[in-house]
Amino acid sequence: MGLLVTELSLADFRSFERLEVTLSPEVTVFVGPNAAGKTNTVEALQLLTSGQSFRRPAPAQLVREGAASARAAARLEGDGRVLDARLDVVSGRRQFFRNGKRCQAADMPEALMSVLFTPDDLALVKSGASARRGELDDFGRQANRGYANVLLAYQRSVEQRNRLLKEEVPDEGLLAAWDASVALGGATLLHARLRLFSRLARRVSEVYARVAGGERLECSYSCTLGEGVEDLTRDELRDVFLDALERGRAEDLARRQTCVGPHRDDVVFEIEGRDARHFGSQGQQRTVALALKMAEVDLAGEILGSRPLLLLDDVMSELDAARRDAVMGYVREGIQTVVTTTNLGYFSPELLERAEVVRFGE
Repeated sequence: MGLLVTELSLADFRSFERLEVTLSPEVTVFVGPNAAGKTNTVEALQLLTSGQSFRRPAPAQLVREGAASARAAARLEGDGRVLDARLDVVSGRRQFFRNGKRCQAADMPEALMSVLFTPDDLALVKSGASARRGELDDFGRQANRGYANVLLAYQRSVEQRNRLLKEEVPDEGLLAAWDASVALGGATLLHARLRLFSRLARRVSEVYARVAGGERLECSYSCTLGEGVEDLTRDELRDVFLDALERGRAEDLARRQTCVGPHRDDVVFEIEGRDARHFGSQGQQRTVALALKMAEVDLAGEILGSRPLLLLDDVMSELDAARRDAVMGYVREGIQTVVTTTNLGYFSPELLERAEVVRFGE
């Protein structure tokens, strides 16, 4: 079964002076008007499980106005274990703890992963490539601590190389050294990302077919290094990347940025052979996004051997009845879920009967 969140407490966190809630092992529904703080609770749960927030806030933004510090804490229980997760925001810094011991943000998913679904995610297909890369990398960071380290190292190498490219007269010798660093880090990241994508893509297609009545979805990885990279080893990827950097140096110097690499790659979704970004209807695009999130839930369970926490922030109002039923079908499969809404009418009486309903703004 794995760990479940049983309690959440907030002190001077975002809009809350104090908040304590008990979560159901199945479904907890936070209901209330807009701006009542429901999304703030979801953000706290995401921080305590993934170590990051979809809002990408500065630490000071997490502290209630007029307060000096903030705290978010959760109790996790299951399989005979109890774990206390905590986030303190003090002096403009975030500090994470597990069972009272200081840890890094990247350590938090080791206890319990979370999958977050927000209205913004429904636009994932028609958004820019950075959104799709970010979705894949955010999942990879939670699924594997090593992935997070590799991603950060590669991003820093690219930033340093770009800084050199922006100089009036870049040092060619130094640029060659950074080429080697970027190629090694990029190959390591790309190798990990491709393996993760391969496992995720199959599940996305399967979920989409179930929700869309058998309609065919194909997911592919578009790599700036060219085709056929999926079958290469890490060392082979490094050599291909290094060659691409050398061949593209003139363009990089002209544009003053690194134009090839995992930071420029994309994910492509095709419905019945047509690019969903350009030819898919809004309903089809939303179903792809839904299928991606549900596939992440499935894969997280396989990677960690336990179910993740599913966080649904105000997405029910953006989905039609068929897609709402598809989402809640995963809830019925025993995944602990926290959902925010302004309207309980989106849920069946049977679900509400077994859910923990927490009212906000009363």
